[in-house]
Parts: sequence; structure tokens; C-alpha cells
Amino acid sequence: MEDTLRRFFRKKRVCNFIFIIFVIFLTGCSMNTTPITAESPGFFNHFLVYPFSWLLMKTALIFGDSYGFSIILVTILIRVMLLPVMIKQTKNMKAMQQLQPKINELKEKYSDKDEKTQKKLQEEMINLFQAEGVNPISSGCLPVLIQMPILLAFYYAIMRTEEIARHSFLWFDLGAPDPFYILPVLAAVTTFIQMKVSAVQSSANNQLAVLNNIMPLMILFFAINFPSALSLYWVVGGVFGIVQTYFINADRSKPEQETVKS
Repeated sequence: MEDTLRRFFRKKRVCNFIFIIFVIFLTGCSMNTTPITAESPGFFNHFLVYPFSWLLMKTALIFGDSYGFSIILVTILIRVMLLPVMIKQTKNMKAMQQLQPKINELKEKYSDKDEKTQKKLQEEMINLFQAEGVNPISSGCLPVLIQMPILLAFYYAIMRTEEIARHSFLWFDLGAPDPFYILPVLAAVTTFIQMKVSAVQSSANNQLAVLNNIMPLMILFFAINFPSALSLYWVVGGVFGIVQTYFINADRSKPEQETVKS
């Protein structure tokens, strides 16, 4: 029990690092552009990337060979599948954020750096978490680790499916950058809004706070230079994330409002 907080804050730093690396991959700083097929070697390609590529192609056939609709629908499907994990992660982060004032009070109360005082601080914080029904460990890396391979595989499936690059959707070719820069701007704006509505701003999240500010610019830069299929994916994922966060926060605010009324 005494090591719980140490493990939590150590995990939090590791998770921030993992998330930053994941974002770099997801925004195209490291890419394998080899076309994906059923014969592509490697566990990641065979069991994750190719199944998503196959799903994109089959979904496109259902909608008259429209790969734009396919990207939209499969993106939404994957996000819905990951929704329980995202809800759990968001609620854990919100709970930790709401406890932050009480945590700061305990830190001020036990500000001495001697071993006895720090041990007492850890005990008081553990008692606080137990009293509030919050498990700090459950807001660690597990939700991120579950989502990472799925989202990364789908990203590569879009990028490495040759059929997508041969088709167009609305005003743009899926295999070329948007000539009017509409998708890149939408991708950057939705990313910015999603980051703002879902960010947990705290002193322990300085790395992520910086990332929240530069992420929209990164998305804008890559969306201008990369195929529109990826920009479409970013826009749909961003809109879904905004709506998801809105409803999670609205659902969480109901008990708080009822408590105030009573």
C-alpha cells in the first residue's frame, strides 16, 4: 500500500511518454508505405493491419465502391468498440482531477521531506482515494495500451491499402492531398477542440499540456502533405471524440447537479 502512489506517479510519467510516441506514429513521423496484402509478413501486418484493410475494402463494396464512406463508417465502428475503454479512462481522469485540491491540501500539510512525513502523506492520500472510491492505478497505462495497437493498425490500413488511393470522395482524391486545404483545416480544428474538451490540466500533466497545444499544428502540417484519406480519418475521429467527451461529461454532471439540489 505504501508504494501505491509511487507506482502511480511513475506509471503516469511512463504513460505520458508512451502517448507522445503514439502521437508521433499516428501523425506520420514514422511510416511503412508498403502496400498491405494477405501475404504481408509480420504479426502486426497479418493479424491487425490486413484485417482492417480487408474490412475497408468490403465496406466500400457495400456502398458502391465508395472508400470515403468506408473510412467514415469503419472509423466510427472502431471508435464505438473502444468506447467502454475511453469512458473508463475519461471518468478516472476526471475523478483524479476533482481530487486534486484535496491532494494539494495534503501536500501542503505534509510538506516536510523527511521519511516519516512523506510516509504519512502517502497513507493519507491512499485513505483519500479509498474514501472517494478512486483507484489511481486504474487511470494508468492500460487504457492507452489497449487502444494503441488498434488505432495504429487502422491508420496503417488506410495508408497502405492501394485501392483507397485510386478513388475519390466528394471534392478530393483519397490518394492525394486536398487541393483546397479544407480537410487539413477541419482536421486541425477538430483536433484542437477535442484536445481542449478532453484535456486534464494539472501540474502533473505538463508534457501533455504542451502536446495539446502543438498537436493541432502537427495534424495541420501532415494533413496538408499526406493523402486526403488520412485527413478524412482524422476529421471523423476528431468529431467522434468531441461528441463522445460531451456526452461523457454531461452524464457525469447529472449526479453532481442532483447533489447540489438535495
